[in-house]
Amino acid sequence: MAAPLSRPHPTDCAVHIRGLRIRLGDTEVLRGIDMHVRRGELVALIGPNGCGKTTLLRCLLGLQRIDAGEVLLLGQPPGPAVLRRIGYVPQRLQLDRSFILSVREFLALRLRATRGWFWQSRRRTDEALLAAIGEFGIGDLLDRPVAGLSGGQLQRLLITSSLLNDPELLLLDEPTAGVDTPGEASFYELIAEIHRRRHLTMILVSHDLGMVYKHASWVFALNGVICCEGRPDDVMDSDSLKQAYGLHVTSYHHHHTPKEAPIKFRAR
Repeated sequence: MAAPLSRPHPTDCAVHIRGLRIRLGDTEVLRGIDMHVRRGELVALIGPNGCGKTTLLRCLLGLQRIDAGEVLLLGQPPGPAVLRRIGYVPQRLQLDRSFILSVREFLALRLRATRGWFWQSRRRTDEALLAAIGEFGIGDLLDRPVAGLSGGQLQRLLITSSLLNDPELLLLDEPTAGVDTPGEASFYELIAEIHRRRHLTMILVSHDLGMVYKHASWVFALNGVICCEGRPDDVMDSDSLKQAYGLHVTSYHHHHTPKEAPIKFRAR
């Protein structure tokens, strides 16, 4: 595993975490996390189920109490002002079938220009929305009820919603949860294209190590602590990953081409 790059100053980071400790009940889930994410990077956070990945994202969103340590987002402590500059895509959104909002109404409530959609004509609302969501290919879903969307359509809606107000930092917690297998690759391609086009910072939680290898610029392997970190070429080998996954990682494919990871892994 290669040594990490020299540490940037906290105010130069999109995310700066030092000595973070979080306890849930009797279990210390995060035990002294140090993590620095440079602005503009697409960073992957990997590790087994229950290792603290979602807890870490909840901490960044101000939803989880910190027992010890320091957290800065875009140079500021978590709070309403800085959280307005952050987008979030949850692992999945559980909706009751009686949820009545349409896709149009759901998005209109999120976009600053259309929050008064109930006073505006539909034409004016749609013009503002379509200008904002054209890159996501969901214009044909505007009349659909949100509760009736497929898993893939709902996740595409959530990522669209998270980007409506041009965040500087985007947090994605297993964004392909609920997406069928054929759609996963195209969804990750969409995320990578958004990163390339908008140059925003992304932290992506994922179990798809092949996609992590292909798209991430930096990888943190987490299991209560940061087990290892570095560029995908340095971190995603059997020795480094076993630090995070223990004996529950097996190599199932091994060859190297310029476009593919030299080693792919399956977490059992």
